[in-house]
Amino acid sequence: MTNRHTKILEALSKSKRVEVTTLAEMLDVSQVTVRKDLDQLEERGLIRREHGYASIDGEDDVGKRMAFHYDAKKRIVQAAAATVEEGETVMIESGSCCALLAEELANTKKDITIVTNSAFIANFVRHAPYGKVILLGGYYQNKSQVLVGPMTRKCAEVFFSDKFFIGADGFAPKFGFTGKDHMRAQTVQDLAEHARQVIVLTESEKFLQQGVLGLVRTEKVTAVYTDDHIPQETEELLLEKQVLVNKVRQHED
Repeated sequence: MTNRHTKILEALSKSKRVEVTTLAEMLDVSQVTVRKDLDQLEERGLIRREHGYASIDGEDDVGKRMAFHYDAKKRIVQAAAATVEEGETVMIESGSCCALLAEELANTKKDITIVTNSAFIANFVRHAPYGKVILLGGYYQNKSQVLVGPMTRKCAEVFFSDKFFIGADGFAPKFGFTGKDHMRAQTVQDLAEHARQVIVLTESEKFLQQGVLGLVRTEKVTAVYTDDHIPQETEELLLEKQVLVNKVRQHED
C-alpha cells in the first residue's frame, strides 16, 4: 500500500465521504491520479466509490477499521509476522490487524499456508506473490465477510496450525479478550482448539473497552502484539498470566 493510499484511508476514517477534489488538493496530485488510487483501494474492498466521492461505511466494515491507526497497526503486524517461520501453517481470524498480517505474510514469506475463515482476507491478499490460502466454509456474515458456525468448526478439524492470530473488540480483566458477535466468538473458540499458540493482535485502545462476549481466556493466550499505550496495569496482568507482551510505537518519533 502506498503512502497516498494510507493518507486517503486516514482522511476517510475521519469522515464518511470525501470529495475527489478534496483528496487531490490534500495529496497535491491530479484528480486522475486520485481516481486511480481509489480504484485500487476499492478493488481491495477498503473503500466504496461514488460519483465524485469516496466513502467508507458500515458498522463492521474491515476497511473502515483498517483506516484507524493504520501506521501503528502495520508496525504491530510486522512484529508479529517476524515470528512466523517458513513452512508454517498459520490460522488467521477476521479483523483489520489480521488482514494486514495476512498481507504482510503473503508478501514476505515464500512458503507459508494461511488458513482463514475471512473471505475479506482471502480477497485482500489474492494479488500477493506468496502464501497459499485455504478458506474455511460456513455460514457467511455479509457485513464482516467472515464464515462462522458448526460448518466452520467442522472444516477446521482437518487442520492443525502452528499459530492462530486473532483480533479483539475489548478486554475484561477477570476473563480475557472479548468480542461483540456470538457466532464469531464461538468460532474463535473452536478454531483455537486446533492451534499450538493463540496470538492476539490489537491496538492498545481495545484494552479500555469491554465486549459483551467472551472470546478467549487470558490463560489460553500465548502472546499479545499491541502498541506502547497499553495500560500499565493491563500489561502487568498479562505478564502475571505468563502472556508475552510485545509493544510497538503507537506514533513514529
